Order: sequence, then C-alpha cells, then structure tokens
Amino acid sequence: MARNQLDFNFPRGGVLLIPIAILLLIFISKSTETIKSGQAGVLYKTFGGGVAVDEPPMGEGFHFVMPWNKVHVYEIRQQELFEQMQVLSSNGLEIRLDASAWYQPQVEKLGLLHREKGENYLDRVIKPAIRSAARSVVGRYTPEQLYSSKRDVIQDEIFVETKKILDKQYIQLNEVLVRDVELPPTIKDAIERKLKQEQEALEYEFRIAKAKKEAERQKIDAEGKAAANKILSASLTDKILQEKGIEATLKLSESSNSKVVLIGSGKNGMPIILGNQ
Repeated sequence: MARNQLDFNFPRGGVLLIPIAILLLIFISKSTETIKSGQAGVLYKTFGGGVAVDEPPMGEGFHFVMPWNKVHVYEIRQQELFEQMQVLSSNGLEIRLDASAWYQPQVEKLGLLHREKGENYLDRVIKPAIRSAARSVVGRYTPEQLYSSKRDVIQDEIFVETKKILDKQYIQLNEVLVRDVELPPTIKDAIERKLKQEQEALEYEFRIAKAKKEAERQKIDAEGKAAANKILSASLTDKILQEKGIEATLKLSESSNSKVVLIGSGKNGMPIILGNQ
C-alpha cells in the first residue's frame, strides 16, 4: 500500500449514526413550540381526539409537543376592530357610522373558540355581531337624535347588544366607541338650520323673560317707594313740620356766617333767614 494513501477507520456501524442524528434533530425541532408574550396556544392531538378543549391553553414560554400534534397560537391581548357601516335610521335614511370595538378571546375557553369558530373568528363572529347590533340600535332613532344628543346613548346600546352575542361565542368585548355619525349633506344642513333656529328662539325667550323680571322688579320698587312716601306724608303734621323748621333754623343761627333771622315772618309763622355774608 502506498505511503500517501489515506486510511479512514470508521467505527463499527458509524455510517448509521449520521441519519439517526439527522432524524433526531428533526424530531426535536418538530417537538418544540415557543409561545410569545401576549399569546396562548391550543393543542391539536392528531391521534388523541383533536382539539384539547379539556386542557388549559399553553401559556408563554417553551413547550415540548409530539411531532404529530400541532399548536395553534392565538393573540390574547386586547385588539381593536375599526368598522365603517351603512345603517338606516328610524325614518329610513341612510346613516354612515364609524365605530371601533376593543376585544380579546376568553383565554379559559380558547380551545372551544378554536374548535367552533376557528382562527378567523374576527370575520366569522365579531364583525357580523357589531354590524347587527348597530343596525338594530340606529334603527330606533331619527337623524336629529343621532346627530345631536343620542350619540353616547347609541354607543352604550351597541356595546350591550354586541356583548350579549359575543359572550356566547367565547369572546370578551371590552368597549365599543362610536367615532363619527355622518348624515346625508341635505339632512345635516336642515338639522343644523333647525338647531340654530331653536337656539335663537330660546335666546329670544330668555331676553323676554329677563325683561319681564326687570319690569316686575321696577314695579315692586316703585310701589314700595310710593307706599313709603304715603306713610311719611300721613305722619308729617303741620306742628311736626313747624318743629323741624325751628330746629333747622336754630342750627343755622348758631353757625359763624352772618345772617338776619326774622321770627314769625314766614308762612305758618316759620322764621326767615336772610343773608349769608
């Protein structure tokens, strides 16, 4: 044998170790599942009855799974759905409603949700539910009510009706928000004119009521003054007036200004004061 010839010595049965190692790696890779944060997994047992509805969902982290089974991963954090819907008011006018819903699957019933509704439960369950509730609720109100004072009311009613449906479908509804109610332009303009006229009428009524109250106040004030003068006039006799006049004359006579006082020269014998020098 030539000296430069390479001599490879394999252990007995070593050739078989390579495919065994490859198969082992494939087995291990197919037997693990990593569930990320905010997710949960539903186990499907190929030879064990299908979806494991009697077992809790697989939580976050690393899991070993038989390679012939499969894990369906669901987002279990709150998610948001945006919907634009065409609905009819109570008088048959078409209204465009922009709404959003906050939802998430009921984690403890995730297996039932997967078995009965599937991973596409958003389109199969949630969207039809919120559309049905919106049509039902908006159909109870006129465009004027929807445009002005009833937006918060219809938002709450849509939430209640949608929640009743989804609670039976293993879905948790957290909130429904009505973002916009859009009416046909002609109807919107008519409603705005009507609301403006009503506001002007209320302001006019307020001014009239205010003027009436002011007139009543002035009348009461005048009547009070008249009554007071009447009482005062009745109490002022000639003798009282003479006495008051004399008191005033005496006070003036005591001042430092020079003057002439004529006693008994005035009407009813009242003194007259001349000069203020």
